[in-house]
Amino acid sequence: MKYGLVGASGKLGKEVITAFTDNNHELVFSIDIQGEWKQSDPEVLIDCSLPEAFDKLMSVAKAYSTPLIVATTGLSEENISQLKKFSEIKPVVQSYNYSVGIQILLELTKKAYEKLPDWDIEISETHHRFKKDKPSGTAKMIQNIFKDREVNTTSHRLGNVPGDHTVSFAGLGEVISIQHRALSRRTFAEGILKSADFALKKEKGFYSFTDVVFEK
Repeated sequence: MKYGLVGASGKLGKEVITAFTDNNHELVFSIDIQGEWKQSDPEVLIDCSLPEAFDKLMSVAKAYSTPLIVATTGLSEENISQLKKFSEIKPVVQSYNYSVGIQILLELTKKAYEKLPDWDIEISETHHRFKKDKPSGTAKMIQNIFKDREVNTTSHRLGNVPGDHTVSFAGLGEVISIQHRALSRRTFAEGILKSADFALKKEKGFYSFTDVVFEK
């Protein structure tokens, strides 16, 4: 595929370029803090930028009218509303985490909560020191499983950790912990590639990475 990338010079953007190149896909358009570059029109647009670049992202997406894969965290409700409106024309995949393993963690957490609704629950997440949003978007995805129940989340910002998430359930005599550890940003880039393949098969619609992994 010929793809465009917003946030090309960032850590995740660089991983995306490597993963896509390894799979013989061609970068034809990019935007980062250094400027804009174009070789030809992209078939799909990938966003690995920051919320501050959202208006520019939407401007480019509308100009090229391509499927959109959004990996930026810290988006506002208004941003999500704009993505959903765009998805009425072209497919959009939006997720705060493109790891397949996190999707399994979410499924296991749902199952545990069904069986252990009265147990104590805590969420813990650790990311690199440069991550701005706290708690992480992934932690919020986990929190959503518990609906109206308030579950405490502990956030750490340490070193260069790509992402660690743990959900702990505790009764009076035992504890169950469900943990996922990302060892490299490559896992997120591969999930983004999987999402791009998925989006190119759709005419329109708003999708999550859960939809991609389980082909909904």
